[in-house]
Amino acid sequence: MVIPTRDRPGLLKRAIASVRRQDYPGVLRIIVVYDQTEPDWRLAVADDPAVMVLANWRTPGLAGARNTGIMALDTDLVAFCDDDDVWHRSKLHKQVAFMGDAPFATCSMEVEFEGRVHPRLAFKNRVRIADLARSRMAMLHSSSFLARREALLPGGAIGPVAEDAPGSQNEDWDLLIRAARVAPIVHVDEPLVRVLWGRTSFYANEYGTKISSLRWMMARHPEIVRCGAGAARVYGQLACWSVAAGDRRNAWRWAGRTVRANWREPRAVIALAALSRLTSVEKVLGSLHRRGHGI
Repeated sequence: MVIPTRDRPGLLKRAIASVRRQDYPGVLRIIVVYDQTEPDWRLAVADDPAVMVLANWRTPGLAGARNTGIMALDTDLVAFCDDDDVWHRSKLHKQVAFMGDAPFATCSMEVEFEGRVHPRLAFKNRVRIADLARSRMAMLHSSSFLARREALLPGGAIGPVAEDAPGSQNEDWDLLIRAARVAPIVHVDEPLVRVLWGRTSFYANEYGTKISSLRWMMARHPEIVRCGAGAARVYGQLACWSVAAGDRRNAWRWAGRTVRANWREPRAVIALAALSRLTSVEKVLGSLHRRGHGI
């Protein structure tokens, strides 16, 4: 399995420990990939399960770091865990048992924010392109991803993590859609991953990157644009991130497209309220995070 990391040593040790505690009966190898920072070679462990430490030798960023780990592994399966997240002890065992011969599997998550934990479930055990076009399905977090390694190699059925994703954002949503094109994603609807939200995120206030990565997704996956509700969700996010970035002209434009695509889309209300200075995107986002949700 692959843990990409950058400048979070305490959280990284917690993530590694959660993976090493897995009750999975098969062979488990952990590769920690340092991205844009000096590796801590002292974390390498020879005991089972072994921990290997590498530097990202591909494109700088999260996507390149993940691909570095995938290329370095020699196992049949590969899984991801972000350095600020943890796996529950039975995560890998349950996923592998349920996966069968599918190329890609996920599980649900629980969100930890300001000391409170909220489960996020999908209420289904198969995820298809239509599901992912309509919604990002945030409960299918990258720390839950499990795939056949050969499918993620260059020329594989799914292909590597997209290193051209702006700021390595939405590369996980892109990977899910590409996986669902090959076969429905097998999903264990239990919160077997705990995801830490808040100030630890490198992307929390990178509004320009959020905007460019969403536009990259729409250009890359026409299924999103063709889905009225899915397009409205993305337009609403673009409106929210634009007003948060101070770009009011484009915020009004995206808010209008949101309403035209789906007038029931709640992100339009958030954007319009922020444009009218009745609230701010940051204040709404903080309230949503306290309930285990995001914009």
